[in-house]
Amino acid sequence: MAQRPVIKAQARNEFGKGAARRLRRANLVPGVIYGSNTEPIHFAADILELHSLIRNYGVNAVLELDIDGDQHLTMVKGIEQNVLTLNMDHLDLLSIKRGEKVEVEVPLTFVGEPAPGLMFIADTDVLLVEADVLNIPEEIEVSLEGLEDGTVVTAADVVLPEDTTLVADPESPIVSISEPQVDEEVEAAAEAAEEGGAEAGAESSEEAATEE
Repeated sequence: MAQRPVIKAQARNEFGKGAARRLRRANLVPGVIYGSNTEPIHFAADILELHSLIRNYGVNAVLELDIDGDQHLTMVKGIEQNVLTLNMDHLDLLSIKRGEKVEVEVPLTFVGEPAPGLMFIADTDVLLVEADVLNIPEEIEVSLEGLEDGTVVTAADVVLPEDTTLVADPESPIVSISEPQVDEEVEAAAEAAEEGGAEAGAESSEEAATEE
């Protein structure tokens, strides 16, 4: 079993916007652990460590949060970002147990190319599945290789990793294949510009010939 990241944190006893601002000025992110069998646990952790956690383990990261020496097995459930700096402003964690199954949205990646001359339009970039909390896939691949015009890949068509089951509506569309659509107005404008350029060139040639 892969070793889980450990993040050190400190208990948080002050609340409100003022307290949160003071923590952020100290490069700490306020957060809370939720769980069905436990009271919320408030903490603060280093912003750089948390950014590194998400960068290396993804938005469904499972980690051991060490709060003043007490370890809590948790999973990332919600991240609030600053709209200007994109820094993490708040972190919600879910208290979990080994062997537990959880529902998570896993990012999708599209691999391969559809039939020549065709394009694909993705309807979603995540898929809701159920997986063992300690074996959540980082991503799920959706193959586009050789797909023909008019093909619609649904959630039921996606090949899931072992021990992962579909929770999303099986008929929900994931990606569709079609011919590239030409915008008639844009095409007409381009043709008009081309014709105008040709006419201007002809007029310039005529003027040059007259001057000679």
